[in-house]
Formats: sequence, C-alpha cells, structure tokens
Amino acid sequence: MAMQKHTRQDALTFHLEPTPGKLAIHATVPMATQRDLSLAYSPGVAVPCEVIAEDPGTAYEYTAKGNMVAVISNGTAVLGLGNLGALASKPVMEGKAVLFKRFADVNSIDIELDTEDVDAFCNAVKLMAPTFGGINLEDIKAPECFIIEQRLKEECDIPVFHDDQHGTAVICAAGLINALHLSGKKIEDVKIVLNGAGAAGIACLELLKSMGARHENCVMCDTKGVIYQGRTEGMNQWKSAHAVATKLRTLEEAMVGADVFLGVSAKGAVTQEMVQGMADKPVIFAMANPDPEITPEEAHEVRPDAIVATGRSDYPNQVNNVLGFPYLFRGALDVHARAINDEMKIACAQALAELARMEVPDEVALAYGRRLNFGRDYIIPTPFDPRLIHVVPPAVAEAGMKTGVARKEIADLEAYRQTLLERMDPTASILNGINTRARAAQATMVFAEGDDPRVLRAAVAYQRNGFGRALVVGRESDVKEKLEAEGLGDAVREIRVVNAANTQHLEAYKEFLYKRLQRKGMDQQDIHRLAARDRHVFASLMVAHGHADGMITGATRKSAHVLQLINHVFDVSDSDDAVGVTALLHRGRIVFIADTLVHEWPDEEDLATIAERAAAVARGLGLEPRVAFVSFSTFGYPVSERAEKMHIAAEVLDRRGVDFEYEGEMTVDVALNTRAQANYPFQRLTGPANILVVPARHSASISVKLMQEMAGATVIGPILAGVGRPIQICQTQSTVNDILNMAIFAAAEVG
Repeated sequence: MAMQKHTRQDALTFHLEPTPGKLAIHATVPMATQRDLSLAYSPGVAVPCEVIAEDPGTAYEYTAKGNMVAVISNGTAVLGLGNLGALASKPVMEGKAVLFKRFADVNSIDIELDTEDVDAFCNAVKLMAPTFGGINLEDIKAPECFIIEQRLKEECDIPVFHDDQHGTAVICAAGLINALHLSGKKIEDVKIVLNGAGAAGIACLELLKSMGARHENCVMCDTKGVIYQGRTEGMNQWKSAHAVATKLRTLEEAMVGADVFLGVSAKGAVTQEMVQGMADKPVIFAMANPDPEITPEEAHEVRPDAIVATGRSDYPNQVNNVLGFPYLFRGALDVHARAINDEMKIACAQALAELARMEVPDEVALAYGRRLNFGRDYIIPTPFDPRLIHVVPPAVAEAGMKTGVARKEIADLEAYRQTLLERMDPTASILNGINTRARAAQATMVFAEGDDPRVLRAAVAYQRNGFGRALVVGRESDVKEKLEAEGLGDAVREIRVVNAANTQHLEAYKEFLYKRLQRKGMDQQDIHRLAARDRHVFASLMVAHGHADGMITGATRKSAHVLQLINHVFDVSDSDDAVGVTALLHRGRIVFIADTLVHEWPDEEDLATIAERAAAVARGLGLEPRVAFVSFSTFGYPVSERAEKMHIAAEVLDRRGVDFEYEGEMTVDVALNTRAQANYPFQRLTGPANILVVPARHSASISVKLMQEMAGATVIGPILAGVGRPIQICQTQSTVNDILNMAIFAAAEVG
C-alpha cells in the first residue's frame, strides 16, 4: 500500500479551514423564540436544577453529562514529541475529542491544564468532574500518569481512563487472545517478553496478568535490560511490581524460547536472531510507532510461522487504540458507570477478539479492497468495521452491570444494540471505504484544468496521499508559477504536466476524433482546434486511449458546457445511458439525487434508466439501494399530468425486473420518513429511500443547491454514471477537498 505524504502546509490548512480548530458547539434544542429561550435558560431552567439538587442521578437525564467526556492533558508527553506544554497539546486533544464523536457518538471537549504539579492537576480535574460522565487522560508523562490516574480513580465517581496506558493494553489483549487461539496455546502457559517499561507496556502486562498470564512467565525489559528482583538501577514502584526472579539480564537472553513478544519501545529493538530463537509459532506484537521493533517482512523471513502485529495501518493486524477507547466509554456512559474496571476492559478485548472471528460483511471487504478472513493476517478487527459500535459497548456495559459499577441497568441488551446502530453516521465508513479502494487501485488521474490553483492543489494531494499518479493538463510554465504561488514549488517535480505540445499521441487523438465527428459538421481544422487547444477534450482523449485511467474536470466551466465537450469523445448525451448522480451527506444520512447532469426532461423510460444507474452508484458505495420516484403528489393525488410519468416509471422497472427496492410516485417527506410511509401500508419500501429520482434536471439542481446552502449538506457529485470510464465533473464552486473527493471517487470507479 502506498504511503501517504502530508506537507506542513497541508496539516496547518486542515486545522485552519473552514474555521480554526476541529470542534464546534451546536444546540440540541430549538433556540428561535422567546419561549425556547425561557425554557432553555431562565426561568424554565430552574426546574431541572431543583430536581438534580434533590436527586443528583437525574443529571444524566436532564443534562449532557451522560454523553460527555473530557479529554485532559498537561502536554508533558505529546505523541512522540515530548513535553510541548499544555497549549501545544491542544490540537491533539481536539483530535481525540473528534475521534470520540466519530466512532462512538460520544460528545467530548478538550481541556489543557497548564501545570506539571500532580496535586494541582488532580485538584483541577476533581473539581470539574461533576460536569462530565467520564475523564480521558492523555499524553501525560510517566511516572506522574500512574499517580494521577490512581488518585483520580479514588477521588472521582465517574470513569477515569488513561488511554496511553489502557487503550493499547486492551487492543493488545484482543489480538493476543486470537493469536494464541491460532497457535494452539493458553495464556497461562506462555512465556511473554515485554520490551518498553513505560505507561503502555506496564498496562499491557497488568491486563494480561489479570486475564491469566502467570507472573513468573512474564519478563519485562527496559533500556537497561531485564527487570529482575534485586535490580536497583532505573527502577520505580511500578516496574518493581513486575520484577521476576531470573538470571536473565538482556532482551536477547529473554527472547530465547519466548512464545510472545510485546514491544512498546523503539525501532529496530528486535533482531532476526532474537526472533529465530523464539518458541514454535511465535507471536510478535511490535507496536513501536512510527516504526516497529521489527517489521513483519523481517520477522517472517526467519520465522514463517510467526503471527505479527504492529501499530501501523499499512501492515495487517494494526494495534490501534481507536478500536477501544470510544467503545469503552460508550458502554460505560450508557450504564452511568462509576469506573472502567478490569472486567470491562477484558470484556472489550474479548468482544474485539470475537468480532475478528466472525464472517466479515461485504461493506468491510469492499472498504479494504480485499476479503478479510480470520487468520494470522487478520486477528484484530479493522478500525472502520461498522459492527464495532453494536458489538463492543454492550459487552462493556454488561460487564459494568455485573461488577456493580453501573448506576443504571440496561434490561434489554438487544434493544440497546439497536439504539447503538442508529447512533452512527454511515457516511464516514462509506467514504473511508472509497478512499481505501482508490488507494488500492493506484489509478493515473488526469486533471483537465491545470490553470486553476484549486485543481493543482487537489492533484498534488491526490498523488501525495498515495492514491496514484496525477497528470495535469496545462502549460508547464503556468503550472510551475501557480504551484509556487500556492507554496507547493517542490511539487513541480512530482506531478506530470501534459498538453498537445508534449504528447506523441496528438495525431492518433485527432484521427480518433475525426472519425467520431466528421459527420457532425466538423472538418480537420475544427478537429485540430478541439484536440490541441481544449483541455477538456484533450483529457477525454487521454482517457479514451488508456493514457489515463480517469479524468476530473468542471471546476472552471459550467457542467453543461463541460458535458458537451466530453460528448465529443464519449457518449454522454441524454440519448445515451449516461446519468448524473449527486450524493448529499447530511446529519449522518446519505441520499442520492438523480439526474442532476444529463437529462433535461426525462420520460418514464429515462427515469427508469436513471434509477438503475443511481442504484449501481449506491451499491458501488456499499449501500443497498431504495429508490423513490418523487413528485409533489403521492400515489396519484393530487392528480397531475406532470406527476404521471413518475408513477409510470415504477411500472417500467416492474417490467425490467430489477433487483432493488423502488416505489413512487411520492412526495419527499413520504420517501424519507418511515412514519409518513406507514400511512401507505401497501407501499414497497422497507425503510427511508436513499435514492430520489426527480422529474427534471432543474428540480434536481434546485434540491441539491438548496440542501447545500440552507442545510449545510456536503455535496459529492454529480457522479457521471454509465459512461464506462471514470469521468467526474466537479462544480465550479468546488473546494480543493471537493475536487480531491471526486478524483477519489473516479479512482474507485464509482459509477
């Protein structure tokens, strides 16, 4: 898999636009009228205040406490950057808060405390604890992190969890459960060697011991060697708790005959000779970041029977904390837990291990571009597995209830699982899947409008993010000047500039074009002008001849005009099967609108074809299509000639025998709202429609732009479907990210 490259400017721009930072606050209640304000604040707010004063437990019902986690740090151990201080840690803490929301719908806020004094830190957190349902400690250096977490766990009545310790431990434990299962070994019998006696390493060993690993079988090492009983150099109370009676003194000696190696140390700490000396079917978790103690290739070269995991996403079996902390807190919050105890952590690890053994659904396989089967290269679930949200939190919640740390009982766990499913935004996993497929495809993408800075930045981002090769149509001097103006002067050497002057294929292009257009009023001079001077036509010809895999255009010209130019090379008129499908992403829902590009006033046969093309796009994104032919009438009322074709279009699909759900004609509220659908028990949709086929292009355009401007929906498209080649047309107001998304869709061959 291609490695991604981000410039400093990429990272800074991401945190700057569209607004500084990564978080915002949105009200969950109406705030429009005087009545709204009087209920939200004075005098109405007095009522829940009085209720909470009488019964503090009701704070979980009448405030956001029950779904709010604080991410707290003093910045003394920021990522791998060291002690940067509280303020410099804020981007990381905001990022952690965003992960809570993205993966488990947990609201989170970051708090940076400007102190290295343990007492001051603990006092500050203790005083603000009533605000939150849980505390996630982050990037605090050892040994202070141990002291802080232990004190706060004793002094607060909500979960306090230092993810740098326990997050890694939980995912490591999940992977080890499955690795030992595949190796035919039991945790109480194996010899475990841990290298790296910091917060994460100590937490890993402690959790594994609570799961059955025997103290005498576990050897911990640090930079000075084995931690043995009687050692005094570089010791503290947390290391001493894991000292063993042994004559072993070095990591090399400890590794002889070891069944399991756990590394949270440094690149290159483990050699092939060490791996060679391990027991049969060794398990190696080389979790140092960004580079492991030993790479899987190096380990497998000398021990093909080894099971290897790392912390890297470009290798199988990634030990990624995001598999743990969001779901641990989700389950803990939902039972109003007083703590996250070992039993809850073990339940999380076991649930993750069991999930990896289950058959992987199609949408996960689609996202990763390959079939995932339980085995030595798949012992840990992938971070974007949509089942995590309804598999892990119930296990955590159940463990919390059984061990007495829950204030609230969940009587119906199956109903709870259903509520978890409804919490999640499906669009995020869909887009991740498209990104993964595009990266695997490594498509050569031609960006037709190399004279636009947005397009150039998107082309550079496409290539630097490892999606494939970027070509831009333009003049080399112009491209160089614009890239330098954008602060991307170094990218001039990376992307290839193509034009009629530097191609050896111009004559072939012209010959191809003349054969297509000679009976459409075009002479040789017209053909030369089109092929040599129009960048949209030139880029289309490159795709037609296989000199590029896909094409991105439309950022500088109206889509209707661009479509006319592309039609010189490909059949994309309304008499062909081409269709424009636009995706709207809003509040966790994805809805496709069609046709937004090609058909001005489709008849019933056209509408049926549009539905089929849109259904193919939806399936390309891993969604099961539900099509609604929408109008201002529902099943014939009110009566209108203009609505009749929407009714007949469904009958056309009846005749064609398609394999997806469809219904119509109906109004948009009936199409998208199951309660409204219940008024029509005969209708055939089993849920809200995710594809709206509209009567005409102008109504499609109005719908999309209204949702974009008034509701803030994210718009992707129009996706040009039915052409046979990945050609995507952006909107003229597209941002760099919009253009990049369209390139990714083209690379993944959506449509």
